[in-house]
Amino acid sequence: MRPGSPRVAVCPGTYDPITLGHVDIIERASRIFDRVVVSVVEGSTRKTTMFSAQERIALARESVRHLDNVSVEGFNTLVTRHARDAGALVVVKGLRAISDFDYEFQMAQFNKHLDPEVETVYLPASAKYSFLSSSGVREVAVWGGRVEDWVPDHVAAALRERANRAGGGGSHGEE
Repeated sequence: MRPGSPRVAVCPGTYDPITLGHVDIIERASRIFDRVVVSVVEGSTRKTTMFSAQERIALARESVRHLDNVSVEGFNTLVTRHARDAGALVVVKGLRAISDFDYEFQMAQFNKHLDPEVETVYLPASAKYSFLSSSGVREVAVWGGRVEDWVPDHVAAALRERANRAGGGGSHGEE
């Protein structure tokens, strides 16, 4: 980073759906960096998503609209290439557990090989979100459980609508 250049970071992820844990990491990154790009993976070789890329981008935009220095965009390329296209030399990743670190450390090594100037910065999950995962939230939502403590209200509504359309089972009571 050149002196006087804005400090830009990308926060890449599938965000299927975005959770309060994601929002917490993004808010914290927004205090460290001049500009943060929430980078929503449009296509994945590893995952089938509940929400389309356009839906995930829209849910993320609504979730971070209170942050003036944060934008949301989709990407469908290598993270390092996307970071460069966004003007970033930093990739921010949240870590919940050792298992996250193992995977993310491997990805950071791939990325460092692909572009030695792009750094990976890890932010530990806040204690109240350390267990939270998008897949867990999806599972609870599909079975009719309450997810309002784990996702923004508009995301909870989208999950309920999707679960109802898909004929999600379970009651809306206790988990």
